[in-house]
Amino acid sequence: MKLVILGTRGIPNNYGGFEQLAEYLSVFLVKKKIDVTVYNSHNHPYQKKEWNGVKIVHCWDPEDKWGTVGQFIYDLNCIRHIRKNNFDIVLQLGYTSSTVWGWLLPKKSVVTTNMDGLEWKRSKYSKKVRFFLKYAEKWGVRYSDHWISDSVGITQYLTETYNIPSTYIAYGSLLFQNPDLDILNQYDLVPYSYDLIIARMEPENNIETILDGYAKSNQKRKFIIIGRTNTPFGSYLVDKFKANNNIEFRGGIFDINVLNNIRHYSNLYFHGHSVGGTNPSLLEAMGSQGLICANDNIFNKSILGSDAFYFKNADDIQKIIDTVEKNSQNIKIENNNNKITNLYNWEIINSQYLEHLKTAYAKGVRKGR
Repeated sequence: MKLVILGTRGIPNNYGGFEQLAEYLSVFLVKKKIDVTVYNSHNHPYQKKEWNGVKIVHCWDPEDKWGTVGQFIYDLNCIRHIRKNNFDIVLQLGYTSSTVWGWLLPKKSVVTTNMDGLEWKRSKYSKKVRFFLKYAEKWGVRYSDHWISDSVGITQYLTETYNIPSTYIAYGSLLFQNPDLDILNQYDLVPYSYDLIIARMEPENNIETILDGYAKSNQKRKFIIIGRTNTPFGSYLVDKFKANNNIEFRGGIFDINVLNNIRHYSNLYFHGHSVGGTNPSLLEAMGSQGLICANDNIFNKSILGSDAFYFKNADDIQKIIDTVEKNSQNIKIENNNNKITNLYNWEIINSQYLEHLKTAYAKGVRKGR
């Protein structure tokens, strides 16, 4: 089987969730004797043509100069390369900028697409962009032969909206097993003396609601927010809560070992994401032994079940902050650890992808694509 992975900025991961999936999955598949190619942006830090047995093709990517439109050019360049090669399967990760070119994908190649989250619901996008993303989602359905959903909620949505049988494969993660107090000291943090958010500064992540709840509480623990604030919404949040000395915006931190340590030693970890499928940062928090308080929605509840606290508004946040401490909730933490080991471990997720790819290849190309 000759496979190509489309839709990421490249491997080894230097950016985000789909890149991490491509990294772990491609190496796993190569070990299973599958011929795997991954596309990298031409300016990716890794410039060699092979990485751990995975073939790397660098395509021109002008996003750094042209902004968002550059993503579309990059995806077009990748698909042009696909058309010149005889790939058995195209694994497309996401649909935001690649499915506009879906009609160019080779008719003889089997196309399977991870449909990502409901991107058109994200409030950070303008109405015009959200309108476009809704069509991009439709093109992702139209120009694919098979589909993958990374959340039970996304599976239901695709069935109800498009009447398509997507394969549910969640995201993967690893257990964090080497906590290091020296790292915590570097950030002037004391174990279990702070609550925590790690997120992009976007309205749909409910950061303002969480901080409103904290501000109403009687709690004097620090509240640490990790994420870039050099955005309009980020600046707004910093200004709104600047009078509260216990609320600290620490900016972006991208070292996964540092993040896992900060998560591990937090008292409460807040996950406010309300849009999308299985969020990688949620699984990382579970694997870091975080005590999680999550936005009450199907995406989060399908992963956490009863092993988290849930909120809908600032009043819920206030009650949780005033009444819950980590040292009394070991069962929830242990159960989430077991989920990472038994359900969301990368070896398990990669094996599920392998079975999906074999099945998709055997079924072949859908009529009418």
